[in-house]
Amino acid sequence: MAQVRHASVRDGDVLLLVGTMKGAFVLRSNGARQKWDVGGPYFPGMAVYAMAYDGRAGRRRVWASPSSEFWGTALAHSDDFGRNWTEPDRHAVTFPEATGATIARIWQILPGRDDAPDTMYAGVQPAALFESHDGGATWALNDGLWNHEHRPRWQPGAGGLCLHTIVQNASDPQRMLIAVSAAGVYRTEDGGRTWETGNKGIRAEFMPDKYPEFGQCVHKIATSPAEPERLYLQNHWGLYRSDDFGGSWRDIANGVPSDFGFPIVAHPHDPDTAYIVPLESDQFRCTPEGKLRVYRTRNGGGRWEALTGGLPQANALETVLRDAMSADPLNPAGIYFGTRSGSVWGSADGGSQWLEVLGGLPPVVCVKAYAVGDPAKVRTSKGAAARPAAKKAAKGKKAAKKPKRKAAKKPKRKAAKRPARRPARKAARRKAAPKRRQPKKK
Repeated sequence: MAQVRHASVRDGDVLLLVGTMKGAFVLRSNGARQKWDVGGPYFPGMAVYAMAYDGRAGRRRVWASPSSEFWGTALAHSDDFGRNWTEPDRHAVTFPEATGATIARIWQILPGRDDAPDTMYAGVQPAALFESHDGGATWALNDGLWNHEHRPRWQPGAGGLCLHTIVQNASDPQRMLIAVSAAGVYRTEDGGRTWETGNKGIRAEFMPDKYPEFGQCVHKIATSPAEPERLYLQNHWGLYRSDDFGGSWRDIANGVPSDFGFPIVAHPHDPDTAYIVPLESDQFRCTPEGKLRVYRTRNGGGRWEALTGGLPQANALETVLRDAMSADPLNPAGIYFGTRSGSVWGSADGGSQWLEVLGGLPPVVCVKAYAVGDPAKVRTSKGAAARPAAKKAAKGKKAAKKPKRKAAKKPKRKAAKRPARRPARKAARRKAAPKRRQPKKK
């Protein structure tokens, strides 16, 4: 059994939660995000498809959904960043007996809004939404979605009939949307009592009717914290953007090597910036051309650029899954993703340069990034902060001294000519000396 380590996480740290097919890991760093302390593996041998951090109301709570082939899926939390976990049966996320359903997997854990610190949501398989209003102690099935008239006709995707995305509207607590593979997008305007489809403009490439009311295989949706109405969507073939919180979608697959993929992440401060990792196709779910490239748009999907700095560009047939990409709330933002080959990559400058945060892991299925405490107060080591300042100061001093050094060299070059005249003076004295000494010889 692998030895379990623990990361000492404090306020002012950057927190990275990593779920894999064989356990969970808790990582911490300071604001430089160059070196990471690693805790784990927690729940060794169990698949952890969902993790989350709840920092509301003074909590410092990490959530995880360990899943066993023999014991099923459970929900656990830790209030000391992994040193101790609650018993799996403490949080009863279960279907009412009358439904006849059993939870196969918890795909998503989402703390609610800051103004509702005891509200939480969970997305599960078979596709359903659960809610808690006591901080996760008890859970209830959302009946409005479960009893939707479309449900009997929903079809599972390759990963099963899973509710994998939950998006809250930052400006209106009554508005929310979810994504189901393969049923598409559903929206509520009344806090979850009723739901309507939100698939207008999204293509279902594998169906006879390419634009059905529902049945799309949506892979992931990302929201921009800076603009509540702006959403980005990665489809099973297709990249989309919505400016009316899922009321309608338009294609933004402009200049990408493939519009097939799983994850999509919105920038925490700039609503025009988003990130994806394209895969070649649904038949060959690996990075195109064997190059590990993150693609970024900075104009709302008008154009996408490949980000390759530090990433392998040869023999890198990688796969990044729908929940294995995230952004932290710092400025500049940190962007992170994990691969099915067991590597976690991170960029501390919005994606321009990348480094391998951690390697040698089981297949990564979940990556979530947070700041512990106020993001504006995230610590940066004195050395990391001083080095850039010292470099700038040194540059300034060098620039200021350049004119002085040039001015000082001119007198030295003039002075260098004087020694050449001294021998001539000595020779003149020697010639004159015999004439003055001549009378003495007589």
